[in-house]
Amino acid sequence: MRAIDTNVLVAAASEASAHHETANDLLKILSEEPRPWAIPWPCIYEFLRVVTHPRILRPPIPMKLALKGIDGLTASPSLRLLHETPRHEEVMREVLEGSAATGNLVHDAHIVALCLEHGVREILTGDRDFARFSGLTIVNPFAA
Repeated sequence: MRAIDTNVLVAAASEASAHHETANDLLKILSEEPRPWAIPWPCIYEFLRVVTHPRILRPPIPMKLALKGIDGLTASPSLRLLHETPRHEEVMREVLEGSAATGNLVHDAHIVALCLEHGVREILTGDRDFARFSGLTIVNPFAA
């Protein structure tokens, strides 16, 4: 199973992004194919934080419109939303200790832990910070 990181969601929502078309096409393909794919819940919250923030996205996307975009994704029958399981504390500790992540990288460690808990093997992201974590194949959908 593959998971999508926040930056793919943001690029799909922002027409000003250089990766808008690529991200939109990717989400359309994933949403329509029967193979399961995933979005960790923290990525949805981070997406909402980024696209509605007037200092990050100009102009920001109104919350109602951003939520409507999330509704479109969650309508996909093959989508799995990743949340903490009873194993979360154990997996989180392994990820944090194995990567030595601190500060802002703890958020990425949370995403990695959720993916590992749910058997995700690949994350689609333009964020190179994920390379510090083991257990997931990192695929940059924006790489030429």
